[in-house]
Amino acid sequence: MAYEANTFQNLIGHAKEYGYIFQSSEIYDGLSAVYDYGQNGAQLKKNIRDAWWKTMTQLNDNIVGIDAAIFMHPTTWKASGHVDSFSDPMIDNKDSNKRYRVDHLIEAHAEKLKAEGETQKADALIAQMDRLLAADDLAGVKQLIIDNNMKCSVSSTCNWTDVRQFNLMFSTELGSVTDEASTIYLRPETAQGIFVNFLNVQKTGRMKIPFGIAQTGKAFRNEIVARQFIFRMREFEQMEMQFFIRPGSQKEWYEHWKTERLKWHKEIMGFPTDRLQYHDHVKLAHYADAAVDIEFEFPFGFKELEGIHSRTDYDLGRHQEFSKKKQQYFDTEINQNYVPYVIETSVGLDRLVLATLANAYAEEKWTKEDGSEDSRVVLKIPANLAPTKLAVLPLTKKDGLPDLARELMNECRPAFNCFYEEKDTIGKRYRRMDAVGTPFCVTIDHQTKEDGTVTIRYRDTMTQERIHLNEVKAKVLAAITK
Repeated sequence: MAYEANTFQNLIGHAKEYGYIFQSSEIYDGLSAVYDYGQNGAQLKKNIRDAWWKTMTQLNDNIVGIDAAIFMHPTTWKASGHVDSFSDPMIDNKDSNKRYRVDHLIEAHAEKLKAEGETQKADALIAQMDRLLAADDLAGVKQLIIDNNMKCSVSSTCNWTDVRQFNLMFSTELGSVTDEASTIYLRPETAQGIFVNFLNVQKTGRMKIPFGIAQTGKAFRNEIVARQFIFRMREFEQMEMQFFIRPGSQKEWYEHWKTERLKWHKEIMGFPTDRLQYHDHVKLAHYADAAVDIEFEFPFGFKELEGIHSRTDYDLGRHQEFSKKKQQYFDTEINQNYVPYVIETSVGLDRLVLATLANAYAEEKWTKEDGSEDSRVVLKIPANLAPTKLAVLPLTKKDGLPDLARELMNECRPAFNCFYEEKDTIGKRYRRMDAVGTPFCVTIDHQTKEDGTVTIRYRDTMTQERIHLNEVKAKVLAAITK
């Protein structure tokens, strides 16, 4: 299922035009890599978040959710390793002063090689980059850039600085007087809020291992080279679940969550199999014994959507070391105390929004029976996730049709989001609803007054059928319930 040319740029324009995503502070020329969600984007985001939360907590006996604070004690980030090692390798061009993340620079060059038919050379380049980064050979990475004559997009020169690491955490001060203030950080991930609350949740919830703690929330990273719309932002939202297990059982649970999460993306998000793939990590974090990304094929290629990581006992062990408070669990089945191991699932909510829009966006053209051409732009968002489920459209503004339409609205609105519109021809209204992604449109016409039937139109196929008014709510509910 290949994307059409210019799909990504067209999608970005469409997202703004139909109230999904706006540039932050646009009236002041915007803020780089920061975006606002419009009325439809906010609802889509909520629907995806709710679907994830339901799957993780409501449908599992042994997973509960929390909402930890964004601000945490600064020692948290020392214990987690973020203060010392949360960084990306960067390189600057001396002529333009433009800064690049080295993996992005090399990946862009590889894409250029592929476009020139040098696929094998491009793959070899990426493999070499992965090996050098895995070995922390920053000098080797710079030499790779020079050897391949990679040029700055601004200066068109190869005059590069050395590669060095850049810490990605935002810092601020806690306290009213600068001299007395303490440096704290905006959290770069939501996971640590789960780890420091492990015992609170375990004891108050009387949880028995294996069990999980889920959380959604904002995280912040000072991305120097943020790009690709909402794929990589400085302020973003994560949905993470940390699953606490007995040491020695990590392989079994890692495979379980690897399978379950891929299944969720297919069944709940509606992503086709050929747009999803596993990508095993070449370089494992020093505390991990297994890690894989679930990648989605965006218009700019396969990129990470969700990570599943076997983190051993590193996180709780580090917090035990730095807090001097035991982070142990007494397992009555084996009569033993231990620091639990953890399997992590971590997915970016904003990336899920972008993947949903990319997968749904289509520009369609066809020839009608009379030989004329017709077209539409449509968002085929799965009905369970679509911001608005039903549009109620009276054919005219008179003859009591708006009254019947409002009655249907009042019946359906408590169950799902509805939209009412009576302006323009019915054809134009259908096209607007297609562009917004509304899966069902119901037209109230003069026949409705005679026999109580309406025309229901299906977005994806554009087919229509006549059903009774009292069937509408049940039909939509059946389609959106997953």
